[in-house]
Amino acid sequence: MQRRMPPVKIIICGAGQVGTTIARHLAHEGNDVTVIDASPEAARRADESHDIRGMVGFASHPATLRQAGAQDTELLIAVTRSDEVNMVACQVAHSLFRVKRRIARLRHHGYLEPIWSSLYAEDQLPVDVIISPEVEVAAGIARRLRTPGAFDMVPLAGGKLLLLGIQCEDNCQLGGRTVADLRRQAQERGFVAVALLREGQAFVPTGEGRIEPGDGVYVISPSDRLAEVLADFGHRERLAKRVVIVGGGNIGLQLARTLVEENLISLKVIEHNPERAEMIAELLGPSVIVLQGDALEREMLEEANAGAADTLVAVTNDDETNIFASVLARRAGCQRVITLVNKSSYAPVVGALGIDTVVSPSSITISSILRHVRRGSIAQVYQLPGDEAEVVEARALAGSRLVSGPLGQIGVPSGMLIGAVIREEEIFIPDAHTVLQAGDSVIAAVASSSLRQAEALLALPESAADG
Repeated sequence: MQRRMPPVKIIICGAGQVGTTIARHLAHEGNDVTVIDASPEAARRADESHDIRGMVGFASHPATLRQAGAQDTELLIAVTRSDEVNMVACQVAHSLFRVKRRIARLRHHGYLEPIWSSLYAEDQLPVDVIISPEVEVAAGIARRLRTPGAFDMVPLAGGKLLLLGIQCEDNCQLGGRTVADLRRQAQERGFVAVALLREGQAFVPTGEGRIEPGDGVYVISPSDRLAEVLADFGHRERLAKRVVIVGGGNIGLQLARTLVEENLISLKVIEHNPERAEMIAELLGPSVIVLQGDALEREMLEEANAGAADTLVAVTNDDETNIFASVLARRAGCQRVITLVNKSSYAPVVGALGIDTVVSPSSITISSILRHVRRGSIAQVYQLPGDEAEVVEARALAGSRLVSGPLGQIGVPSGMLIGAVIREEEIFIPDAHTVLQAGDSVIAAVASSSLRQAEALLALPESAADG
């Protein structure tokens, strides 16, 4: 009989998109989840969600946290709109209620400077894990710029493997092939397909699932076979040498700094606010051209020479500006556009507008938080678009069901597709006869509906864990 993981009492501060999505995931896995928000409407929406308790209150107030059951809580996740509320909520949770683990989302770069890192020590402002969406989004975009031809890229297994999202164009020779077909040829081709992206929604396919032209295909590949894998999908784009960034906010500035450090490109930044434009021009120095103006005006895009750019990256705080600036640049001749989109409802339509890569700050934040929440020795979690599937990297534990026999006989859930195994220096693709060993690293795509079963498969039995 399958043993279920014991539930964990979790408080989430903030019922925005990130807070409610994390709450839904954790509740779906059988945890006891309470969401606090100052907005009665937001709290009500959370309360109406399956197996989530929504509560109205100020997350940093001791009485609110006590009412939410902080005295019995193992984990607090603070993702309100206010950095200060998030920090104080962690402080109160630690000082008054001895909550074991505290995660806070902090946005303002002033709180993130390395010189102030001691602020978050146990005897100061006790935050165990700091999530910075702006820093992580900028890093994610920089990775995408390094892999032209892929709309997504995440290093796995210490950089030995890559999770790549690759578009299957109309002329892609892999169109019409089944996932099982590709798996049988995985060693030869250098990749294994683990998920498909169709109309903005990622899912874990069955072996008979077919890749259709227009699909995004998530594959796992050794890092040294990147160019070969992209070519197999018909992509032979070159690295971007001329980049235009639309939006000089925290994400745009962080990305520009990263690209300046790499010193490989010609970089221009368009910023609408005059004071902000002047400030970032001083910060970035003479190697970067900062233009002040509206990126939706043709004259500004012409001044930036966006049509001749290899890549335009639109990262303002406004989804519509990002989308329209990307479309205009594409029509002017820009080879590739990367577009920041916060509203998940836009995801299914942006592909039809010629936008190559959509970046979701909430998905990146959710992935970062879930990586620190998952149990069963899970080292990394990456949330796929649409929030219905994720890719996990986990270590096989001695005594877990994962190492108890051949994969075909241990009850791997139907919504879990194990794509690769790393055993010491060896990387291989498992089959139904493979018996995993303790210490193996496993890369798998997991549907949301199978997360609870997957976590139980990876975890120690309660008796072993308690011992």
